[in-house]
Amino acid sequence: MGTDDIVEAELTSPATSSSAPASADRIPYSGPLSGPLNKRGVRKSARFNDSALTSPGSTRSSNGDDDSAYVEITLDVRDDSVAVHSVKPAGINGGGTAEDDPDVLLLAKTLEKRPGSFGSNLMRSASSKFRQVSQELRQLASISRRTGARIDRSKSAAAHALKGLKFISKTDGGAGWPAVEKRFDELASAAGLLDKSKFGQCIGIKEAEFANELFDALARRRNITGDTISKAELREFWDQISDQSFDSRLQTFFDMVDKNADGRITEEEVKQIIILSASANKLSKIQEQAEEYARLIMEELDPNGLGYIEIYNLEMLLLEGPSRSVQLSTTTNSKNLSQMLSQNLRPTKEPNPLRRWYQATKYFIEDNWKRVWVMAAWLSICIALFTWKFIQYRNRAVFHVMGYCVCVAKGGAETLKFNMALILLPVCRNTITWIRNKTRLGHVLPFDDNLNFHKVIAVGITIGVGLHAISHLTCDFPRLLHATDEQYGPMKPFFGDKRPDDYWWFVKGTEGWTGVVMVVLMAIAFTLATPWFRRGRIRLPGPLNRLTGFNAFWYSHHLFVIVYALLIIHGIFLYLSHKWYKKTTWMYLAIPMTLYAGERLMRALRSSVRPVKILKVAVYPGNVLTLHMSKPQGFRYRSGQYIFVNCAAVSPFQWHPFSITSAPQDDYVSVHIRTLGDWTRELKNVFSKVCQPPSDGRSGLLRADYDRDSHNSIPNFPRVLIDGPYGAPAQDYKQYEVVLLVGLGIGATPFISIIKDIINNIGQLDSLSPDDLESAQHNMSYNPNRSSSTFNTRRAYFYWVTREQGSFEWFRGVMNDVAEADKNGVIELHNYCTSVYEEGDARSALIAMLQQLNYAKNGVDVVAGTRVKTHFARPNWRSVYKRIALNHREKRVGVFYCGAPVLTKDLRQLAQDFSRKTSTKFEFHKENF
Repeated sequence: MGTDDIVEAELTSPATSSSAPASADRIPYSGPLSGPLNKRGVRKSARFNDSALTSPGSTRSSNGDDDSAYVEITLDVRDDSVAVHSVKPAGINGGGTAEDDPDVLLLAKTLEKRPGSFGSNLMRSASSKFRQVSQELRQLASISRRTGARIDRSKSAAAHALKGLKFISKTDGGAGWPAVEKRFDELASAAGLLDKSKFGQCIGIKEAEFANELFDALARRRNITGDTISKAELREFWDQISDQSFDSRLQTFFDMVDKNADGRITEEEVKQIIILSASANKLSKIQEQAEEYARLIMEELDPNGLGYIEIYNLEMLLLEGPSRSVQLSTTTNSKNLSQMLSQNLRPTKEPNPLRRWYQATKYFIEDNWKRVWVMAAWLSICIALFTWKFIQYRNRAVFHVMGYCVCVAKGGAETLKFNMALILLPVCRNTITWIRNKTRLGHVLPFDDNLNFHKVIAVGITIGVGLHAISHLTCDFPRLLHATDEQYGPMKPFFGDKRPDDYWWFVKGTEGWTGVVMVVLMAIAFTLATPWFRRGRIRLPGPLNRLTGFNAFWYSHHLFVIVYALLIIHGIFLYLSHKWYKKTTWMYLAIPMTLYAGERLMRALRSSVRPVKILKVAVYPGNVLTLHMSKPQGFRYRSGQYIFVNCAAVSPFQWHPFSITSAPQDDYVSVHIRTLGDWTRELKNVFSKVCQPPSDGRSGLLRADYDRDSHNSIPNFPRVLIDGPYGAPAQDYKQYEVVLLVGLGIGATPFISIIKDIINNIGQLDSLSPDDLESAQHNMSYNPNRSSSTFNTRRAYFYWVTREQGSFEWFRGVMNDVAEADKNGVIELHNYCTSVYEEGDARSALIAMLQQLNYAKNGVDVVAGTRVKTHFARPNWRSVYKRIALNHREKRVGVFYCGAPVLTKDLRQLAQDFSRKTSTKFEFHKENF
């Protein structure tokens, strides 16, 4: 019988084996047979199903447990050698011998011919088949010792458990063994050996510490000493870590934890592997509490207090947990799952190019009709103004001297005046907020894109300046300078009796120098407003580096005060228009400039007459500063809105926008500010000076609280002014019955206020009687006079994705409060930590086990420290949309996103795809500041 023929195995205890004589040096051994052994000798007996040896014509007992179906092999295991002691049918009980069965006799002779070094060679070659046999023996023996515990090794449970022990991810290892072999040839020494320090690089594991532990575990299994391996040994290592079987992965992981190779894992070994896993996943908090978590694992898996756990404990943890969750999810979501599999939710490509273009255009207009009509109207006005001026000057006398150049210059100037007036309107935030809250214009105007439209108009201004300045300087002015006396005659009323001699005549005049200065100032402001300069993506040498960052953008943008003053002067002193009613620049600018000036004045007055008092300051991991301020009298806002913050200790002129994280029902206003630029960095430094390390278990790295009862301990907080609130896309969440909130990092801030507001509103609705419910629906907002503020939301999905474990401290209290208050499961909270390897990677396997145990016992997630369980890696957004689409058919789902632009395209595209392919309509909104 070969190892390929093994069907079933059962371990017989050495103390009870009929073939193993009593011996004083026999000791029980709890580890795998193929693993490293104790110094003292042991003898093991195993019974193997002999179905493969049965001849085709033979018969068996109808009883499946008949001992005649087994053979018993007894091995002598001493130090580094394994010898076959005896082979006989399991049914022999004193009356029979092995010679009664010729097949068993042949097997015995074959095995007993092996030399005494058979065990050493076997372990050195690391036969995968023998390891599987020995492991199966060990596991079955462990099962026999349990008190009625049964492990579900069904296909579904094993498949889910396999996901928790993957050593090579999709991005690791290249294209498999060929890529690993190629890297071995590049990294190996001249002697053809690979050093341990290069093992991780060779197989594609970035974490050197984790790779070294894996190397040690694989080497211990093969009794390899030293820190180098050959290519053949690397191939054996690779075959084991890339093995898809659950038993092989489980054994590899067990060997990593079992550092002394005694088949038992102690609490200290558990602690070390927790520290290693936490380090690989950048989870500093778990590293700090490794001893506590190791004790938790031992308490759960070692209830008898033996001081160690064995391989079957890990198997039970991996198999039983997933099997229960799989069974639960299968029974609750089988209907949706079948429908999900049957629907083709991915867009299919239309083969006909014309039809494909038609569909693309149709979908684009459906998704962007507000933007389309606004852009079409704007372009139409610009074209109409340009055409009007072009034709007007085409029919004037100057055309015969200056030609089409003057027509283009005047047409560009007319669009420039219009755009210089229009560009102020998108940044009149108070006006936009009032229109948004008080009227229904939001149904036809894309207020969410006010800043994008501001940038588009800036491009139009650039084009207008280019047409006007280039046409004058390179075309019509040179034609005027080179005109004959006869040609110049009609120009005397505009340029004087004497023809200009050179360019300097045009430059030194009021029309000239004002135009030149405006172009220079505009160029500076436009350049420093680009993302490369504003966000500090460009590194300039020395002092020039101060031209990058938000400060440079902020101050350079205020150069437009000078630009507008010069523009009015430039529009009064015109060469070709002398009548006042033809000088239309001031007519374009009067209303927008008055409106904008009134806004700035109102902001200054409102912030100064409504001072705020700092109630709490806390500095959190990830360079986040939170400010809790008193709510000014009459200050009303909606969840999702934002305010501007000013701190004179940093800069008396700069105001920066931040989302409000408190709920409208709270008696304070809070913001969370992440250090991303020079102003926020200095603000954090200023407040850190008045903070101290927290006491009494309070959150934060540094903290300061205003104590109303003890005036002697009031910190000397810097003076802070706030202005707002201002409208934002997220404030319209109440229009949707279902909302999907997605925050990246600090982008979770507007949604923290929203989920608190949803809980508060749902609680108020639940407390009302049916008779009062309808009338209350129209008064849920802060403004009782606005009926369109009806609260419609009944289901919310919140996804928060962050890189750092410390980020979860920002809103830990809020998460716990929501989880506690949300009795009806209205809000589904999902935290994702991208620094942790995906669920299915061995580097995060122990973290997942620890998370499961701690949450079951204490109801607290080990990663986030909240009652909300944390997922690993990044969400599968297509699956998120798919599940919502199937759970909420025929519904409008509001998708609100705040975070880095990298995810905007994907979320918007998915919203469009699922809106077209399903009956659920997703409406995407992106936060803009």
